[in-house]
Amino acid sequence: MSLRNEMLQLAREAKQAGRVMANLSSAVKNDLLLRMATALEQNTPALVEANEHDLAAAREQGMAPAMIDRLVLNEERIKAMADGLREVAALPDPVGEITGMWRRPNGIQVGRMRIPLGVIGIVYESRPNVTADAAGLCLKSGNAVILRGGSEAIHSNSAIGKILKQALAQMNLPAAALQVVATTDRGAILELLKLEDEIDLIIPRGGEGLIRFVSENSRIPVIKHYKGVCHVFVDASADFEMAERICLNSKVQRPGVCNAMETLLVHKDIAETFIPRIVTAMRQAGVEIRGCEITREFAPEVMPATEDDWFAEYLDLILAVRVVDNQKDATDHINRYGSLHTETIVTSDYAHSQRFLREINSSVVMVNASTRFSDGNQLGLGAEIGISTTKLHSFGPMGLEDLTTRKFIVLGDGQIRA
Repeated sequence: MSLRNEMLQLAREAKQAGRVMANLSSAVKNDLLLRMATALEQNTPALVEANEHDLAAAREQGMAPAMIDRLVLNEERIKAMADGLREVAALPDPVGEITGMWRRPNGIQVGRMRIPLGVIGIVYESRPNVTADAAGLCLKSGNAVILRGGSEAIHSNSAIGKILKQALAQMNLPAAALQVVATTDRGAILELLKLEDEIDLIIPRGGEGLIRFVSENSRIPVIKHYKGVCHVFVDASADFEMAERICLNSKVQRPGVCNAMETLLVHKDIAETFIPRIVTAMRQAGVEIRGCEITREFAPEVMPATEDDWFAEYLDLILAVRVVDNQKDATDHINRYGSLHTETIVTSDYAHSQRFLREINSSVVMVNASTRFSDGNQLGLGAEIGISTTKLHSFGPMGLEDLTTRKFIVLGDGQIRA
C-alpha cells in the first residue's frame, strides 16, 4: 500500500470511529480514561525500556541536554501521565452542554450545544507524554485522534499508543479512535495534511520549523504555536525576594519548555540594585546572561545582547535581560518581540498590575507568578492539548472545551416562517 493510501485509510477509520466516540456517555469515557491510566502504570517497566531505545539514539546523535530532557520517560513522568488521564476523567464533560437558551418573539427557543470537532490530528516532537495527554483529551471530548510523533520518540510513542489502544479494545470500543502513525517518514505528515475531508483540525506541537512546515502545507485548519518568547517584567515597586524567586523558577526549573522565561525586563529605577542580584543568582544556577548596555553597566560580566536575542526562544539556560524606562516601554518591548505566549509582571502596585493585564494581549498574562504556570494542568484544565497563540478558535492552553465546537439547536411547537 502506498503511503498516501495508508494515511487515507487510517484517517477514514478514525472518522468512522469518531462517530462512535461522539455518542458515548460521560461514564463510559471516564471509565476508559481510568483504565488507560492504570494500564500505563502497570506497564511502567516496558515503557521505560522502550524509552531507553529513543534516549540511546538521541545521545548518539548529540541531541542537546534540554531536548533529551523532553524525551525522558521515567517512573515519575509515567505516573504524571496516568494522573493527567485521571484528572481529565474527573472533569465535567463539555459534550452536550447547552450554553444559553433564548426565546424569539414567535415562540421558538434557540440555544447552542457543544459537540466534538470530529477527527483531530496532532503532529508533535520529542515529548512522549503528549501521546497520552492528547489521547485523553481528545477521547473525553468525543473526538477521534491521529497522533504523529517525531522519529526521536518513535519507540516511546508506539509503546504508549499500544497500551492505550488495548484499553479501547477491552471495552469493545473502536481502536481506530486512537491512531499512532507508525512510520517516521515525513511524507506521512504531508499526506495527512491533504485529508481535509477526513480530518477536522491539525494541532502541531514542537519547534517553530515544524509548525511553519505544517501551516504552510495543510489544507486543514491549524492551531499554531510558533514559539514561546515569555517575559517577566520586574516593576519598580517589586519585592526583590519575590522577584528573584519568580525569575529563577521561570527560567531554571525547566528551561527546555515553551513557558520558560526567555527575556527579563527590569525597571530602570531598581536596575542598579536588582540587576547585580538577579545576575548573580542566575549565574549560580548555570544561566548564561545576555544583556543590554545598561544591564552591562551594573553587571560587566554579562555578554552583550544583540537584536536577535530579543526574539530568541532559547529553550536552554540562556537569558536576555533589558532595562526599560517604564511600564510602557516594557509593554512596547513585549508587543514587538513577544510571541503571544505568556508574560508576567512582578509588582506591588495594584494599578500597574491591572494595566498590565489590560494592555498585554498574550494568551496568558500573570501578576506575581512564575511563567511556568502557563500550563493546562496548572490552570485547572487537566492535561492540555497544547498552547495556542492563534486567536481563532482557541487562545492559550487548550483543554476539553477547546476540542469542541457549538451547533445551534432550535425548539419549536409548530412554528413556520411567514
